[in-house]
Amino acid sequence: MMRQYELVDRVRRYNPQTDEALLDRAYVYAMKAHGTQVRASGDPYFSHPLEVAAILTDLKLDDATIVAALLHDTIEDTDATKAEIERLFGAQIAQLVEGLTKIKKLDLVSKQAKQAENLRKLLLAIADDVRVLLVKLADRLHNMRTLQYVPTEKRDRVAQETLDIYAPLAARMGMQEMREELEDLAFRQLMPEAYQSITERVEELRERNGPLVQEIEQELEAELQRRDMQAEVKGREKRPHSIWGKMERKAISFEQLSDLYGFRIIVESVEDCYRALGLVHTKWAIVPGRFKDYISTPKPNDYRSLHTTVIGPRRQRVELQIRTHDMDEIAEYGIAAHALYKDDSGAPGVMLSNESRAYAWLRKTIENLAQGLSPEEFLEHTKLELFHDQVFCFTPKGRLIALPRKATPIDFAYAVHTDVGNTAVGCKINGNIAPLVSELKNGDEVEIITSKAQTPPGAWETIAVTGKARAAVRRATRAAVRAQYAGLGRKISERAFSRAGKPFSDEAVAKGMSRLARTAVEDVFAAVGRGEIKTDDLIRAVHPDWTAQRPEERVAGSRAHGEGWFELKKGHNLKFKIPEGAEEAETLAAIPIRGNNANLPVRFAPDGGAVPGDRIVGILAPGEGITIYPIQSSALQDFEDTPERWLDVRWDVDELSDGRFPARIRVTALNEPGTLGQVASVIGERNGNIQGLEMRSRSPDFTELLIDLEVFDLRHLNGILTDLRGRPVVSSAERVNG
Repeated sequence: MMRQYELVDRVRRYNPQTDEALLDRAYVYAMKAHGTQVRASGDPYFSHPLEVAAILTDLKLDDATIVAALLHDTIEDTDATKAEIERLFGAQIAQLVEGLTKIKKLDLVSKQAKQAENLRKLLLAIADDVRVLLVKLADRLHNMRTLQYVPTEKRDRVAQETLDIYAPLAARMGMQEMREELEDLAFRQLMPEAYQSITERVEELRERNGPLVQEIEQELEAELQRRDMQAEVKGREKRPHSIWGKMERKAISFEQLSDLYGFRIIVESVEDCYRALGLVHTKWAIVPGRFKDYISTPKPNDYRSLHTTVIGPRRQRVELQIRTHDMDEIAEYGIAAHALYKDDSGAPGVMLSNESRAYAWLRKTIENLAQGLSPEEFLEHTKLELFHDQVFCFTPKGRLIALPRKATPIDFAYAVHTDVGNTAVGCKINGNIAPLVSELKNGDEVEIITSKAQTPPGAWETIAVTGKARAAVRRATRAAVRAQYAGLGRKISERAFSRAGKPFSDEAVAKGMSRLARTAVEDVFAAVGRGEIKTDDLIRAVHPDWTAQRPEERVAGSRAHGEGWFELKKGHNLKFKIPEGAEEAETLAAIPIRGNNANLPVRFAPDGGAVPGDRIVGILAPGEGITIYPIQSSALQDFEDTPERWLDVRWDVDELSDGRFPARIRVTALNEPGTLGQVASVIGERNGNIQGLEMRSRSPDFTELLIDLEVFDLRHLNGILTDLRGRPVVSSAERVNG
């Protein structure tokens, strides 16, 4: 275990002005706080925060971050409190430690929900101070290095979480070295056989090729020196997880991999980067399609470099990255390389939040993800936002938009602005009209076509790739559904108040909100529309002195649209009489139905539907909206005992409308070749649309067909039935209602 003076020496190497007393005090405090606690390996628990601090000294971080690393588990695992740490070490360090403390006492149903809440808390703390992230990544790295001591049943979960969240998070912050080690450690745990196989094959290749890497390094350096260019060349083999990822992505075997070696050419200036690129391409043949310029268009994590692949010495494919020393430092250490500045004495100082584009991306992502998502949704969308494979697209005005691989114009639209995404109806890619589900490629110029009348379809959530787009679609869908139910609830409420003879207004409903446990009038109406609040309860909340009608009066009032008989079920007939002049009032009070649309949550009876021309009734189902039945449907007997669910509805369909409505017919026809074709021809000639067909064999001579149709109205349906009955092959044709 590292001694106290050894830790101080590690910090002093890059920060001669370090506060040695502060480090000593934190070392002693953490050691005493953890006391006799031991890790699963049997080592003193204090060895863990000490190793985390050591990892951060390699990143050359400031004293406060090193102290936070020493103390990061004290609040969670010891009797220490935030107040005590603030008193001893200051508010800044106490805030860092608090940000790293998990939510231990939160009573959540699932482990996934707990994981999501811990991640949410961590990200929100990172938004305040990026050093929280640096400590957390170092903490996870040391835990992964000692994963073999963790109970077997927990190892896969920890490794998968590392691969899903922490390695991509390190990548987003530009910390490539840490990301690669995290990926390899997780890969070794989750897929030990694959890890072992790749490691052995790389070793065999190394023995067969001999000092190939050194030879290529020397040849590259010599070629650059001959052109009077000062450059440093570093070569290495790719790591096992990187190799496995490429094999998976391209569906190839290890033997088919041709670029297992990567080299970095580090030069003095940006101009030298492009000069070196020209020299390399002059000396060796390039591999087409493998050049990328991340200097002119840096990645969102601030990574800058030129990438190319050439056919180098020994006819080997060689991947080259050309960058300056500053670019190389950012590529290795990412946000840690420039999140802190040096003061006049050379010591690391306070954080500059606007220094890093990666940190700006992180803050923006957290703002987007923290808006009203459930824990599971937050976890899902955070994982989506951490994808590191990206495409770079442009708006017509030249704004660069970075998106995950396989992103669509839907993702692009939401990346521009949520309002643009919500109103998107089409797009142009490179000037050509294209579907919104097209996969975007690097360099595409995307123009989004919008309409204020548009609302995003719920299906977009499964098409979108980015967490921001999915979250926005889900929010818009919820808002649209809420608006539907609120609109329905308003109509139901207005009708109920009218029937009760009470004045109706938003102001009146607002006075009764407290009795209904709602905070907004629209929430009240939405609850009525969903069937969560009964209209009797709403009226009574607004007018406490009101007395509800008797059930039989309410049944008669809600079902009658004229004098006549309605057969509720066999042997049970009810006759309704509407007073003179009331029929017109009832019709006006009835809810207008136009079909399945975005204005009201309306659907039609599943067995038989309903069409304009039918006398109809609406049944309110909690959470499902209105189901429309023809008045003759036998299914209505199921709702006899719940009269409060019956609603007055009326058709509101223009005679010239081309809207179609569902109906079901039963056709008994001869069982002979060509019969089905003749039936379908009749329906087609009459401009009917077949939605479903079920054939039931009744006898060797006849077949019963159940056909689901879409028709314009009752006259259209009756015309189809008449034509069918006129065909010689048809024995009978009739409509089916539930």
